[in-house]
Amino acid sequence: MQTYHLLDQMLEGKLVIVIRGSNVTIARKTAEACMRGGAKTLEITFTIPGASELLKEMTERYNNILFGAGTVLDAQTASLAITAGANFIVSPGFDKETAKLCNQYGIPYFPGCMTVNEILYALQYGVSVVKLFPGDAFSPNFIKSIHGPLPHVNIMPTGGITLDNVGEWFEKGAVMVGIGGEITRPSKNGEFEKVEALTRSFQKAVQEV
Repeated sequence: MQTYHLLDQMLEGKLVIVIRGSNVTIARKTAEACMRGGAKTLEITFTIPGASELLKEMTERYNNILFGAGTVLDAQTASLAITAGANFIVSPGFDKETAKLCNQYGIPYFPGCMTVNEILYALQYGVSVVKLFPGDAFSPNFIKSIHGPLPHVNIMPTGGITLDNVGEWFEKGAVMVGIGGEITRPSKNGEFEKVEALTRSFQKAVQEV
């Protein structure tokens, strides 16, 4: 699937749910709860032991869901994730070799950026959407301010997005949001039905924007 088709799907869905877990079983159950709640785009983080195997399993089993790899720190890990079937790559920071690899394979790359210089540097390597991370270190007005001199920049805040503020992030110019613990935190206690319910609530909130 070509990069712009993947991006179109992700931009239409507006929500990327970040899946973490102390082991593959918890991460799998969390992801499945999110899917039952209507999630269409999931980020499997590489902090999960056995993340590449889980990613391969999920991409083969659920071909109607976009699965990406998160917390990807280098091109070697990105290559492993792409081989496992990742539709997109997410990093906490920018890495030019990872950007080059993703461009080569036509895979969207969302690197974490915090400053104008970091954003401009990422754009030079073909990044279409930058991840504002950690989002809770900023307010939604940050995006509005960035769009003054850089109206073409697509920004996905991640971290600190809640049901109370998600609408404001979009009002100020976010194209997508990444949400982890605000949805998945109950999974630590095995409360996967709560994960499903929270997913539904966030899905409804972003689609009403």
